[in-house]
Amino acid sequence: MNPFEPQVPKEEHQAPSNTGRMFRDDARFALARITAFQYIVVAGFVFLLIGFWMLQVYDHDLNSELAERNRIKTVPVPAPRGKILDRDGRIIVDNHSSFTAMLSQENLKPEHLAPIAQALGLDLGELQAAVTKYARGPKYVPIPIKNELTAAELSFIESHQDPNSFPELEIVEAQKRLYPRDGMAAHILGYVSQVSETELNTAEFAKYSQGDTVGKFGLERQYNDVLTGVDGQRRVVVDVVGREREILESKEAVPGQNLQLTIDLDLQAAAEIAMDGRRGAVVAMDPRTGEVLAMVSRPAFDPNVFGRLRKADWDAVLNNPFNPMLNRAIQGRYAPGSTFKPIVAIAGLETGNITETDTANCTGVANWYGRPFHCHSRHGTVALHTSLVQSCDIYYYALGNKLGIDTIAQYAQLSGLGEKTGIDLPGETDGLMPNTKWKLRTQRERWYPGETISVSIGQGAVEVSPLQLAESIGGLSIGGKWYQPHLVKLAAPQDPKREGKWDPLNVAKVVSGMYGVVNEGGTGTAAAIAGVTVSGKTGSAQRISNELVKSNSALAKEMQDNGWFVGFAPRDNPEIVVAVVVEAGLHGGSSSAPISRDVMKAYFDKKLRSANPTPANIAQAFFGHK
Repeated sequence: MNPFEPQVPKEEHQAPSNTGRMFRDDARFALARITAFQYIVVAGFVFLLIGFWMLQVYDHDLNSELAERNRIKTVPVPAPRGKILDRDGRIIVDNHSSFTAMLSQENLKPEHLAPIAQALGLDLGELQAAVTKYARGPKYVPIPIKNELTAAELSFIESHQDPNSFPELEIVEAQKRLYPRDGMAAHILGYVSQVSETELNTAEFAKYSQGDTVGKFGLERQYNDVLTGVDGQRRVVVDVVGREREILESKEAVPGQNLQLTIDLDLQAAAEIAMDGRRGAVVAMDPRTGEVLAMVSRPAFDPNVFGRLRKADWDAVLNNPFNPMLNRAIQGRYAPGSTFKPIVAIAGLETGNITETDTANCTGVANWYGRPFHCHSRHGTVALHTSLVQSCDIYYYALGNKLGIDTIAQYAQLSGLGEKTGIDLPGETDGLMPNTKWKLRTQRERWYPGETISVSIGQGAVEVSPLQLAESIGGLSIGGKWYQPHLVKLAAPQDPKREGKWDPLNVAKVVSGMYGVVNEGGTGTAAAIAGVTVSGKTGSAQRISNELVKSNSALAKEMQDNGWFVGFAPRDNPEIVVAVVVEAGLHGGSSSAPISRDVMKAYFDKKLRSANPTPANIAQAFFGHK
């Protein structure tokens, strides 16, 4: 031991070595933590770099589109449909500004549908069905959910469009159809509505897209492509709650073309008023051109409601037992009754089976082929003129038996009965004019001569529409020329589609008898107009057999005879022909002839005012006296 070396206790000599190790361990732990933190920072920085690269480079186009979509909005500008005008240029169908509620599919939240439906008075099931239907298409197409918004509905939507309420709600201003009230001319004009999925799969509507408005009925459908314009659009800058701040680009909508009709609003109104409260149809046309001047079918419907029609409302229309959607003027199939007799008469004269002086003896009943056929009266000895004036069935039973069914059918078909007229409306019926070939083809039976007896007075299997009857008798009245009926004014006069080449003397004999119907104490005196040489023919057409009438009084009352009248004026060179059928009207002379008179009077009163608009003529036209 060195005496000069300091003496340190053992315990104190060993402590420094343990403390050193502790400091070394702490340093290594701190270094590890620093290293780990550095790795975390680097990883976070790399993650941010990758995210930034994804946003700015890899997904640049997508995110730019989304950002632009949030800032810039494309607003559709629907094109107004063309207006529909009457023959004098007066507006029948116009457009008016309205607002439509839309749902943005991109912002749509399913849980919002129930409160939206409740607030806007919508059926939740129908709303969900609409969303499901549109979900199958492009997401950028908005879903129209309600047209013709009220002020309260507009206020609700405008106050709930922010991101915290209902961001899917949108409002689009559109031009909606404005039709005449009370169903006036509804069956002519038709209505518009959204194109259906079924229609989109047809050639007729293939160029349209889901949500487009198209014509569904009447002239709106027939001339849909003419009336439809080209939609425009606006690209606008919007703020966070969807309010427009700036217009970036605007493409104007191109309106559809206007449509000028042959319809005269004055005659149309007269026919509508005359048919009020009745079921049936009225057709007025110019036999010289085929221009339809008025057309009414009752009961009618209101085209204005179809833009906001709910399923329940549509079901009510479809389930109406009187079928207001049926255009009886062109789709009704009626036995013409005695209005068919002028056609049988001209057939008899042209074929030589009768002369003007040949007679039949009417005792009220006659037998053919083992069964009795009745007349409504006992007319005694009857020649052609009286047979028309008094509408003697016995005379026409005998004449029809002479002619045979095929000759009757030949003249009826020549005059336009039993086939479509070709009018510019969808859904026209062809009616039925039976003959031997028809029965053999459809029933595999031969024609029995006894069936001809019924057909000769417009009963049996023969069926016509009011338009067909107007065309038929109108063509007869001008000597056997038939012009295709049409509702839209033509650029140039048309040629007749058929000509009978009938002897003018024979035509004059039939016209003379029809003049007597109205002016010589015949069955149609209620159609007479002072100063106007009205000619015409009444008819009563059975709807059920006499056997059923006797056995079922309730059914007999419900199925009373239809009342017919068809007339033209003036007697020479007719300018207007009117056909009227009143369902369950019984006698055409009392039910239908007055309606024809009102329409014809409106025509000649207007003509008088136009030709000489003096106060006296105007007073005579409106009040019936000077």
